[in-house]
Amino acid sequence: MLSAEQRQREARRVTLIGSALDAALGIAKIIVGLLAHSHALVADGIHSLSDLGTDFMVILVLKLAHKEPDQDHPYGHARFETLGTVMLGGLLIAVAGAMAYDSIDVILSREFLATPGWAALLVAGISVVSKEWIFRYTLAAGKRLKSDLIIANAWHSRTDAFSSIVVLIGIAGTMLGASWLDALTAVLVALLVAKIGWDLCWKSIKELVDTALPEDQVREIEDAVHEVDGVISVHSLKSRLMGGQSLLEMHIQVDSHLSASEGHYIGDAVVRTLKRRFDDIDQVIFHIDTYNDDDQLFCSTLPTRAEVEASLRQALDAIDPQLRWESLTLHYVNARIELELKIDGLTLAECRLSGRDLQRRLDDALNQLYWFGRLQLWQAPVDG
Repeated sequence: MLSAEQRQREARRVTLIGSALDAALGIAKIIVGLLAHSHALVADGIHSLSDLGTDFMVILVLKLAHKEPDQDHPYGHARFETLGTVMLGGLLIAVAGAMAYDSIDVILSREFLATPGWAALLVAGISVVSKEWIFRYTLAAGKRLKSDLIIANAWHSRTDAFSSIVVLIGIAGTMLGASWLDALTAVLVALLVAKIGWDLCWKSIKELVDTALPEDQVREIEDAVHEVDGVISVHSLKSRLMGGQSLLEMHIQVDSHLSASEGHYIGDAVVRTLKRRFDDIDQVIFHIDTYNDDDQLFCSTLPTRAEVEASLRQALDAIDPQLRWESLTLHYVNARIELELKIDGLTLAECRLSGRDLQRRLDDALNQLYWFGRLQLWQAPVDG
């Protein structure tokens, strides 16, 4: 799995390669377009140069998105990447609208282009091949890095390829006498570009409002959690995306009689398993339960340790005020509290009580309490 620094470095390299290509193609289109009398090629060159601004925006957003968490952004800055994708998707829709408007205006006004030269046709062809290559290269990098912003920029590069295809068809059509062909094709391409922009925007907007992961992916995560030794069940699982990475919150149910440290260790094992199996999971917050607190709401009605100790102290004083315990462990199980009580053996001997007798008398006293479930009495060995 790539680190944040490696992801940023590779994303920046991919974007800079695209920027260099945009600059070279833009300058070539404008020069050849002027020399070959192709207004469409000049316009396409300006379009290519305008992509430089988008590339620099992508680099800036990526730099912000991969900054380490700070006091103002404790969850990191990955949402800047999501916001940048929304902006880029909106730009695609705007470009599509401009393409469609200009092409429809040409069709309605019938002010078609003058016949260009063969050089314009050649440069337009080179532009199509070059932009298709940079599209595939950037798209592959975006998928590898799981970066919607890089993927969006890849599709933005393809709009330039579509624009060059339109210019290519327009130049060829004009040279063959069908000067209306480029305008009609441009409208169809604009609709496709608009759909790509909308899909990118909608996906990122859903991420900004913390939409959950797809159901099948959530089921895979739950299945992976259940495979961890010691896990009884998982519930209250919440998921969301941030900058292409998954963030999870969940309640993990373990046996009621485990120690707190063992329960937490099982939770850590769940995190290790999930990150090993799913490389897009960034952060997992878990809560260890000894019961399914989605279904049972009894926890708030049971007494605290201080209240339990007070009741136990009262019961022991009624038997013999000299009785003291060495340790007391509480287990909240099935709307009751089970007690593990360790009594010093010397104290029992001084009180002339056996462990069995004390167990019986404590059971009788504590059974009067609504919260009492079971008592397990341990007798500490007498030293010496």
